[in-house]
Amino acid sequence: MLLALGALGLAALLTLGGCADSRGGTIPYGVTKFNAPDPIAAIAAENAYRTGPGDTLTIAVMRVPDLSGDAVIDPSGDITMPLIGKMPAIGKTTDQLASEISGRLSAKYLQNPEVRVALKSSSSQRITVDGSVNGPGIYSIAGSTTLLQAIALAKGTTTDANSRKVAVFRTIAGQRQAAAFDLTDIRRGKAADPEIFGNDIIVVEGSASKAALKNVLQTIPLVSIFRPF
Repeated sequence: MLLALGALGLAALLTLGGCADSRGGTIPYGVTKFNAPDPIAAIAAENAYRTGPGDTLTIAVMRVPDLSGDAVIDPSGDITMPLIGKMPAIGKTTDQLASEISGRLSAKYLQNPEVRVALKSSSSQRITVDGSVNGPGIYSIAGSTTLLQAIALAKGTTTDANSRKVAVFRTIAGQRQAAAFDLTDIRRGKAADPEIFGNDIIVVEGSASKAALKNVLQTIPLVSIFRPF
């Protein structure tokens, strides 16, 4: 919930200048060192990573090495384990998976098994696309994804969108940072199409969400949200 409010508050900086088809606002354009985000392990607990197809998990059943090892989530969202067989594993945190595996093992095979699950590698991550897009929401991405591709996942911009004011929010070195991009120039080949990473939040400016964003500003501790812009 805090992340959602934070995203809206951050977006307000981009939108308060109006919805004309022009650049503006306090979030900087032309950022050359908008680095890759912090690794998955550094993400706060409230933003705990949820598994997706193609992710590789390391499963350890304490004192039972034959049940331990790596498991890859298949395209249907399942993993396969000895004794258990197939079980759903998509969209869950590692703690949730560990609890479910423990429950299945204790039901028939082991007494009070201690299970640990860790994310070894990820080929599926999630981004949030909000603001003046036709399909705002959370989307899975796999491999290299650009800003234009992310906007396409959200079914493109709405008729009232200002494509010259698109903000990307990202956690770098433990701090929430942001950069603004001109989608119109990107589409015309006048600007580079930046890479988007898992856990990025993308907000397209427009009049549809303007009132709501202004209201959110009144309830958020701005100092903690807007640094280090």
